Amino acid sequence: QSDWPATTMPLLTHCADGLQIMLDKRPVRTASKEILTLPPTKHALASGIALEWDLLTSAQQALKHHYIPLTSLSSRAVDMHNADLAGDKKIRESVVTMLMRYLSTDTLLCWDPEKSIHDPSSSLDMKDDGQPKQSLRSKQVENAEPILAYLTTHIFPGLEIVPILGEESIMPVPQPKVTQEVIRGWMTALPAFELAGLERGVLATKSLLVAIRLLVEWSQEFRHLQKTDSGSRFGIPEARAAASVEVTWQTDMWGEVEDTHDVDKEDVARQLGSVILLVS
Repeated sequence: QSDWPATTMPLLTHCADGLQIMLDKRPVRTASKEILTLPPTKHALASGIALEWDLLTSAQQALKHHYIPLTSLSSRAVDMHNADLAGDKKIRESVVTMLMRYLSTDTLLCWDPEKSIHDPSSSLDMKDDGQPKQSLRSKQVENAEPILAYLTTHIFPGLEIVPILGEESIMPVPQPKVTQEVIRGWMTALPAFELAGLERGVLATKSLLVAIRLLVEWSQEFRHLQKTDSGSRFGIPEARAAASVEVTWQTDMWGEVEDTHDVDKEDVARQLGSVILLVS
């Protein structure tokens, strides 16, 4: 089937178990063929899914996840939730194991080695006024410190999270064993929707710590840690910027590649937006 039926109109409906998206009289289903049923509190997510299907122009697009990012992410969360209810922890355990691998190479903690005094100087290292530019490492540290401070104060109180690269080393340093155990235990206890959102956030940013920070800022499971005033929140721009300090450093120096860097930025923003809609 090459054309999307003109009569297909996505409809958000209420049922006894929650919210469902109907395509005419057919419900949207998950990857495991279960009916996609969302918790009754997630109206924004359900509306977003309905809009995704409304914007499709062919049935072939419905087979590609990048056309339906909210549907695919919600499907992942619902299938994980159903597996948890059935006592099957395989999906959850595989996700946690995969996410823990990112901790050992976390983008937030991979800081550029400090420049040696023996390295040749370059005009690129100087500002127009002749003053030295801020080093990439100092920018990375400046970017990471507030996120690490929040994590080790509000989410993992007192936990030691160390940089992966030393000032003069390119060999990664593993996190302390207790740090790994605490973070693994925290992820293992997350509800299915939060764990699925964290998985996508990590894949988008290549940073477990940035994804955790974003998740806690928006998930209804962590309302007690969220600001109640009108101050700025850690959102899509902040998470995207935190995960792309090195790329920004390079493009500020050499310029962006058209249809590459700009597209990547928008794609990361779209993926992070789907995480926020899933968990909020």
